[in-house]
Amino acid sequence: MREFTATVDFWGVRKDVRLDIVDEPVAPGDYILNHVGFAIRRIPPESVAETLALYETLLEGDDTDLMTGDVRAEIAGTS
Repeated sequence: MREFTATVDFWGVRKDVRLDIVDEPVAPGDYILNHVGFAIRRIPPESVAETLALYETLLEGDDTDLMTGDVRAEIAGTS
């Protein structure tokens, strides 16, 4: 982490995200919701497992599902 950026791991893809607009302070080890390179929400610890399960469910979908395609593109680093 640096002042306004952090390196995050998104299913094995490391990328830098901005912390300017995140809803509350984050620390190493926290989970965040990323949107177009910005951390927009710190995921509360009690919601992490549910959020990760939701992403796993999305990844099981087929490419006709827009959310599945969006998550796969984010992981591939093409969005």
